[in-house]
Amino acid sequence: MTQFLSYRRQQIVRQAFVSLTLVITTVIVYLPVRHYGFVNLDDNVFVTENPNLQDGLTWRSVRWAFTAGLIHHDPNADYWRPLSFLSHALDIEMFGLRPTGHHLMSVAIHATAVVALFLVLQSMTNAFWRCAFVAALFALHPLRVESVAWVTERKDVLSGLFFMLTLGAYVGYVRHPFSLARYLGVALLFASGLMSKSMVVTLPFVLLLLDYWPLGRTQWAKPAIGDGVTVPPNQLLQEKLPFFALAAVSGLVTLWGQTKPGGMGLLAKMPLGMRIANALLSYAGYIGKMLWPTGLAVWYPLHPGLSAAAVMGAGVGLIAVTAAVIWGARRGPWLVTGWFWYLGMLVPVIGLLQGGGVSMADRFTYLPLVGLFIMLCWSVPAHAMERWNLKVITCVAAAAVLVVCAALSRVQVEYWKDSEILFQHALNVTRDNWLAHNNLGVILQRAGKIQEAIGHYERALRIKPSYADSYINLGVALWQVGKAQEAIDHWEQALRIDPSLVEAHNNLGQASLQAGKFQEAIRHYEQALRVDPNYILAQNNLAWVLATLSPMEGGDPTRAVALAERVCDATGHHATAYLDTLAAAYAAAGRFSEAIAIAEQAVELAGTAGQHQLVREIETRLKSYRAGHAWRKPTASQGN
Repeated sequence: MTQFLSYRRQQIVRQAFVSLTLVITTVIVYLPVRHYGFVNLDDNVFVTENPNLQDGLTWRSVRWAFTAGLIHHDPNADYWRPLSFLSHALDIEMFGLRPTGHHLMSVAIHATAVVALFLVLQSMTNAFWRCAFVAALFALHPLRVESVAWVTERKDVLSGLFFMLTLGAYVGYVRHPFSLARYLGVALLFASGLMSKSMVVTLPFVLLLLDYWPLGRTQWAKPAIGDGVTVPPNQLLQEKLPFFALAAVSGLVTLWGQTKPGGMGLLAKMPLGMRIANALLSYAGYIGKMLWPTGLAVWYPLHPGLSAAAVMGAGVGLIAVTAAVIWGARRGPWLVTGWFWYLGMLVPVIGLLQGGGVSMADRFTYLPLVGLFIMLCWSVPAHAMERWNLKVITCVAAAAVLVVCAALSRVQVEYWKDSEILFQHALNVTRDNWLAHNNLGVILQRAGKIQEAIGHYERALRIKPSYADSYINLGVALWQVGKAQEAIDHWEQALRIDPSLVEAHNNLGQASLQAGKFQEAIRHYEQALRVDPNYILAQNNLAWVLATLSPMEGGDPTRAVALAERVCDATGHHATAYLDTLAAAYAAAGRFSEAIAIAEQAVELAGTAGQHQLVREIETRLKSYRAGHAWRKPTASQGN
């Protein structure tokens, strides 16, 4: 007994040492992100400009997180992932909108997931250094950078952590199979993973693979440690049925969210044959990037002219590897677990269910590549660690691989320093990248470099003439340089491509409003709201017109108040422009005391934000409200 306790203490010390080393190396590689800002690709939509999270972790943000993408379409929610949104709300509660805290929280979650992977694998296999190497690869591989350095991809690292914790809880349940509490713990952690990112729907399938090896619960493979208890296949499946049910519900909720206005339009924009071809190329491409992780980009455009030879080669290669894995299963059961872990976990994001545009993404490999790491690491012969000279060679090779991965990851992290560097790098390492041109144009436009931005929008449209977003953005840039008719032409072209583009309708409404065509402006705003009744900008702009027009001109104070109140309730009364509209609506309805109070609040907010011109404009209107007059000067709304 004394000898056993001594051995156990040594194991704990070794685990603690490796865990601490993994955390330190992970933090060192990703430490530069503490100086980085948010990325102008989804970070603004889901975090920094998400009005539902601006108060931090509140009952309002909790309620929104659990309903957004589920009950109704919301422009600030791509799909239902409440725990991810709540993690952003917690960040804002603790750090405000200072990006340092948000970045370091993602690093901390990733480092915790790394340690969890190491401990879970070690508990299943007792192969200490193999487990440590797999965890180190998971921590340091350059393909992990996108998931860790991009604040929006908190869903990756958070779902990854819950994934590892679920595996750990499952191992505990397998060792105590009649414990209901342990079983419910597995289900709860799995549900938490699904509420972080629905990609983990494949976890029940991974549990079946672990039953095969290393847990050895089937008759086809021995367990990695111990004797194990064989369980009939039908019982293993029945055991997983509640998990498959959770996965099915999560998948249906995600698909439901994508059928709403603003969703991806699944399956509608790309032929099935192209999706299958791209999936085969992506499976092979991810393996290539794992082995040679250079030329990584935030966006890999999908080009319609896929090489038939390349597609056929990828398909034949995948079939050949699958056949070899099955053939070698008796001698290397880890090959089956690792290979099918990789194939299975990529299914939700391999491109079979997508609306088109992206061919692959580094973040999609966050969990799937663990299967390949296991497959490759356990394929190193056991005798390589028995002879001293082979052991030295193996250790040196492993250390060299990790050092190269860490160095390449550190280089890749630098590309996430700011949005301009990120998208310029994407243009450098990919070809015909219309999204990178478009997003770089947005960044340059916000920096006041309008002509450069126009050039990038035009290049995006030369590459992809059907890309409606670039027509919208180009129109806005042309409007800023005084080319109003050209701007209108581009917005109308965007609507010819996609009549449901609410931004184009809203912009045309603004153009009509400035031209004094009030009824035409109202028509465009109402068309935008028919497509998306929750579109904040159109609600605000319509409320402004209805409040500032006289009843003879089509003004409607009652409706203006209803729209403006809805906007301010949805944004938490934090946006100056929306409060300005609400004050104008109250004044139009004769509710001057409320108009004065709201206008004073808007002046205070604008002053705090340093918006001095807006302060002067609102104070001019405030004088009218104090004199008992509504504001009757229709201008462009304070929205977009």
